[in-house]
Amino acid sequence: MSYKVVVINSCTKKVCFDFEKLDLSSQVEKQVKEKQKSSNIKGFRAGKAPIDVVKKLYGGQIETDALNAFIQKEFFDAITKENLKVVGYPSFENMKYVAGEKISFDAIVELFPEFELKDMGSLAFTKEKVVLSDDEIEKVKKSYLESKAEIVTIEDTDKTLEKGYIAIINFEGVKANNERPENMKGKEYSLEIGSNSFIPGFEEQMIGMKKGEKRNLSVTFPMDYHAEDLKDAKVTFEVELLEIKEKKLPEFSDELAKEFKYESMQDFYEKTKKNLMYQKERKAKEKLHQEVLEKLVEDNSFDVPKAMLAEQLKYLKEDMTKNLKYQGFNENMVNDYLDKWAGDLDKKAKFQVSSGLILDKLANKYGIEAGDADFEKKIEETADQSGMDKEQIRSYYSEKNIKKNLMFAIREEKTFEQLISELNVSEF
Repeated sequence: MSYKVVVINSCTKKVCFDFEKLDLSSQVEKQVKEKQKSSNIKGFRAGKAPIDVVKKLYGGQIETDALNAFIQKEFFDAITKENLKVVGYPSFENMKYVAGEKISFDAIVELFPEFELKDMGSLAFTKEKVVLSDDEIEKVKKSYLESKAEIVTIEDTDKTLEKGYIAIINFEGVKANNERPENMKGKEYSLEIGSNSFIPGFEEQMIGMKKGEKRNLSVTFPMDYHAEDLKDAKVTFEVELLEIKEKKLPEFSDELAKEFKYESMQDFYEKTKKNLMYQKERKAKEKLHQEVLEKLVEDNSFDVPKAMLAEQLKYLKEDMTKNLKYQGFNENMVNDYLDKWAGDLDKKAKFQVSSGLILDKLANKYGIEAGDADFEKKIEETADQSGMDKEQIRSYYSEKNIKKNLMFAIREEKTFEQLISELNVSEF
């Protein structure tokens, strides 16, 4: 055997190759023929130049290609023989080559970590009991009715501004240095009190104002505000309340329910209750799953391949960048944000990789896979919850990678169901 395997840690090994006698004749012959086929040498038809001419012109490149082919073959033969489950690409180092005589080199490889899960029999968890109130259903109904609401002006000059009312205001922001930036001014601006669409504290301080009243509001901008010069800045807003308006909601009826794509008011209440219960149950499950994962990761420490960490970190950064740009962040602002939260992203990536490996091990232990029946069940479930056409949903998942991610998620869900059934879980 011309190699030996050295353990660096539980997920990293070094395969050391040493060939005291080196014969590249078969690789050279193969590379010469390949080069002959692809070469276009002046004076000869394409691919028909004599072997000697090809060797003379491309000798150095042919030897390099032959050596690379030899190294790759020996490497893959070794990891196959040793049954090494390699993650990512190998790193080659300590290359020593004497042309035509001998070669030695090391290949650093990362592997899927081997570990044993600790006994989970003594673990106990609690799951939130799902309860639905009438107010939650009414809130959904109100959101529908607001799309049909009529905005009317309150003529009573003694009426004070309350949460839910719409304020028509003029405002101007004054910084601590008395600057009055143009981007902190507004005329006849419409603001719904309680919408939390302004700086924290702004809307709350307007409550109680009357039409025609002027008031100075002192606010502090958030530390994570997108404009660098306003982060944690103290600003006074001079506000004048021009008008107070309110939304007049229509009476809920079977006719309106049909406009909202329901058969009747009764159909609305039944489907809304079902959907809310599903969402709350899913949220409770996700919270429980997160707590279980955190405990499993805490109790089962093992080395994680750097290649997997790098790939997950790349995904997290790309996803965060997409969300930040959607919020209006430019490239420099995105980079500053990623730098600021780099430590948290690293921890999140490690947790996700570690928990994913643990779930994969559990899935293998339980013999769980996701198949066509699971896919169809998920299509039915999604259609039932969203009201979308099943073929439309199926078409969305026809893209290979999107379906692959879904099947992976389904496998994890099934693994959790089996895991939770074996744990001590109580509801409260």
